[in-house]
Amino acid sequence: MTYFQSLLQVFQSQKMAALVLLGFASGLPLYLTSKTLQAWMTVEGVDLGAIGLFSLVSIPYSFKFIWSPLLDRFVPPFLGRRRGWLLLIQTCLIIAIAAMALQKPSQTLQLLAINAVIIAFFSATQDIAADAYRTDVLEKREMGAGAAVFVLGYRIALLVTGSLALILADRLPWSTVYLLLAALMAMGLLASLWAPEPLLQEHPPKSLADAVRLPFVEFFQRLGLLQGLMILVFIVLYKLGDAVAANMSTPFLLQIGFTQTDIGAIQGGMGLLATIVGTLTGGALLSQLGINRSLWIFGGLQAISNLTYFVLAQLGKNYSFMVVTINIENFCAGLGTAAFLAFFMSLCNVRFSATQFALLSSLMAVSRDILVAPAGKIAQATGWPLFFLLSFGAALPGLLLLPIFAPWNASTPSQD
Repeated sequence: MTYFQSLLQVFQSQKMAALVLLGFASGLPLYLTSKTLQAWMTVEGVDLGAIGLFSLVSIPYSFKFIWSPLLDRFVPPFLGRRRGWLLLIQTCLIIAIAAMALQKPSQTLQLLAINAVIIAFFSATQDIAADAYRTDVLEKREMGAGAAVFVLGYRIALLVTGSLALILADRLPWSTVYLLLAALMAMGLLASLWAPEPLLQEHPPKSLADAVRLPFVEFFQRLGLLQGLMILVFIVLYKLGDAVAANMSTPFLLQIGFTQTDIGAIQGGMGLLATIVGTLTGGALLSQLGINRSLWIFGGLQAISNLTYFVLAQLGKNYSFMVVTINIENFCAGLGTAAFLAFFMSLCNVRFSATQFALLSSLMAVSRDILVAPAGKIAQATGWPLFFLLSFGAALPGLLLLPIFAPWNASTPSQD
């Protein structure tokens, strides 16, 4: 009872409520250049190999650390260093998403790819600002709850774009669906205007050169070169198995016979509930288990969740087990991402939070966007059952690195 009372108090906080809305705005564009776009391309008859390669349009997520120092160094003339950037970027995103209504996947793949890259660029830049805002505004004791509520908003956005969009697409043209989703970005604008600005404890870097150089120097001086490099490798590998499965899950479900409405209805109903439970459970357990044990437990559950897709591939079009599969995936994703965000925040210096968090999340995006690019070709060559077994195997290398820097009996990752 005490836990639920404290949980209600969290949701009554302006800071936490703002993080839910900013999480929603941060998650909204992601599927519009990946899963949702894949569904549109699939029903338009685009080749499966080309659909798989389209994950490369998300490359900006993997290289956002390159321009992240700009957000640490420069302060917009309105709303402060973090909220000012958020408002500017979200306005650009509304325009770019609305422009997708002009595209025709079956005729002009190149124009579609260019538009998708532009969305990914602004979305990645919004992530830089949102991640820095969350890192700066939260106190140490709030990181678990803050990560949980941000992931909650993020996952709701993914479910809206990955489920409600599919349901609408069975009834409306895809161009209209993208216009409606562009309008939803207005929630981000409202959150940026309403959210409390973090108190700036230290001055921003004095020059752009310092904003580029000092975050990396400070990171490796604090962690040590070898330990720092091992952490970066771990970040690339930790969610690789989950990314491989997620990249092709929508084409898989469509190809074995489910309709867009089938997929969207389950993700938007029971799947949403599973995400909420998983996210809040992850935030609550994080404060009890510590970051290290959460990474072990939640990472293992993420890997196991891929095996539900393997079983579904064996069963074929089985509506009941499709419900089970989507709910398990959403629950485990909520757990894992909450722990991973808290882990990232624990590694950042507030003075350079935009650049350091961007570096860490860019490496996570390497597995989600670049390493998974051949997934469509692999699925064509192996068939769906073997493909999902391989995705389970892809999760194991990241878990094997945990004993090196996140021992089970230590409460926080080693930073010696």
